[in-house]
Amino acid sequence: MNRRFGFRFPLMAGMVAAAAVVAVAASAQVVPTGQGGQAAPRKPPTMEDVHKLHADPKAYIAALDDPGRDEYQKPHEVMMALGLKGGERIADIGAGSGYFTMRFARHVGDAGRVYAIDVSPDMIVHLNQQLRAAGVDHVRTLLVPADDPLLADGSVDLVFICNTWHHIATHPPYLEKLRAALKPGGRVVIIDFQKYDIPVGPPADMKAPREDVVAEFERAGFRLAASPGVLPYQYFLVFTPKTP
Repeated sequence: MNRRFGFRFPLMAGMVAAAAVVAVAASAQVVPTGQGGQAAPRKPPTMEDVHKLHADPKAYIAALDDPGRDEYQKPHEVMMALGLKGGERIADIGAGSGYFTMRFARHVGDAGRVYAIDVSPDMIVHLNQQLRAAGVDHVRTLLVPADDPLLADGSVDLVFICNTWHHIATHPPYLEKLRAALKPGGRVVIIDFQKYDIPVGPPADMKAPREDVVAEFERAGFRLAASPGVLPYQYFLVFTPKTP
């Protein structure tokens, strides 16, 4: 365990290999031509499009960071609803390209800490590059296995999981690890796509219905503390551990 930062480091050999990955194409998009030869407005990629790009790291990162995502992800509204405080410690599980990680870093300030957690070496390499370029030194990246966030007990005030819960296969043991990682008064936030017909999100068979998520958290000893209604296509669930 790294006692300074409060979590266990996994082996990072995969990051060295990932740094040599060369992604080809997919970085340029063809913009259709509208009437009068004018360029038609580019439609932002849906999250279903994003799911199809996992094999191409550069294209995947570009899709995650596409400005059109803000229209439905509403990052400012999410930040305001969370009510973050300076100095807090946040675990961003499934951090990806750092879409929320960098925002968390600004909100908690230099006295805080953000753990950017992902299973993809390509994402960790990209995040490290972004953090170095921005001069941010209070974010720690963490490459993890799919079944364990590798957080130390009592180490974080907030666990944040956006568009990732449906990728985690072993929910009950994972929830035990999340509960152990929380400080007293800590929260777990799940944001994911509603399982009905919406214009964004993964294929329907990959979605986790809201009621199923709430039920499995309750079975794991959590209660639904809040559900901010700020997102048009996703549920936004805030859980806290039940008191004895």
